[in-house]
Amino acid sequence: MIYLLAINYYSSQLIAKLINSIYPNQVIDYKIIIVNNSPEDKSIQDLKTDKVVILESGENLGFGKACNLGLNWIYQQNQKAIVWLINPDAYLLPKALEKVPALFQNHPELSILGTIIYTTSGDTWFASGEFIPKNGAIITKTIDFQNSQIPYLKTDWVSGCSLLINLQKFSICPQFDPEYFLYYEDFDFCQRYAKQGHLIAITNQIGVVHQPSAITGKNAVLKFQHSTYSYLLTLERYTNKIVLLLRFVRLLLNAIYLLPFNPKVALGKFAGISLYLRRVF
Repeated sequence: MIYLLAINYYSSQLIAKLINSIYPNQVIDYKIIIVNNSPEDKSIQDLKTDKVVILESGENLGFGKACNLGLNWIYQQNQKAIVWLINPDAYLLPKALEKVPALFQNHPELSILGTIIYTTSGDTWFASGEFIPKNGAIITKTIDFQNSQIPYLKTDWVSGCSLLINLQKFSICPQFDPEYFLYYEDFDFCQRYAKQGHLIAITNQIGVVHQPSAITGKNAVLKFQHSTYSYLLTLERYTNKIVLLLRFVRLLLNAIYLLPFNPKVALGKFAGISLYLRRVF
């Protein structure tokens, strides 16, 4: 059984497009779970069917907590299911869903699997993630290995935009860290479970199309507040104090520089830095 899990935040029309990209796959046993992070968005209820379950969060929980709500619900239904976490502003390429069961049957060692993510123009947006602890670099790779015959490649992290979780590899339900409201929660998720011995990989056999920043780009101040805070939190956890300090100073100087040219971005970064300092002290 495959459960596709999407988090709604005023994105009903985008999720409708996502659902339409899934429905032709009638031969696969699946359900679509939508966690509604925007209770005022009543239009999401129009998407409810026997295949679509809507879970009300009651408020905007943030991405990580909303994912946990959905994961816990799915885990109670089927502890051996495959969960496909997918952004509401993404949609499946043809026959993508049909390839999932065989991939996990042939490679039961997989715990967390990312997919190739394309832009609407067909360019590769994400094709694996690299992490360099000694300098704190979190790198998104866009090199396309579409023609490779290898079923998957081991990687440091994969994007939460399109991420598959093999629940039967976990003794308890996997969880995102609720400390992350938005951004870098996928990186943290992969790093934590990799340290527990889980295999993190990406496949070129499954692809989705993503419209970057279609949702989060609506409010620049909040976007950069969350991304800045989450980035500093991630550096604190996965690098050393020297790297954290250097990156912190760089962020601060960049925010100061941007203030007269792009005040919204600068204010967002200042807000994220302030949140992080309040957490530390």
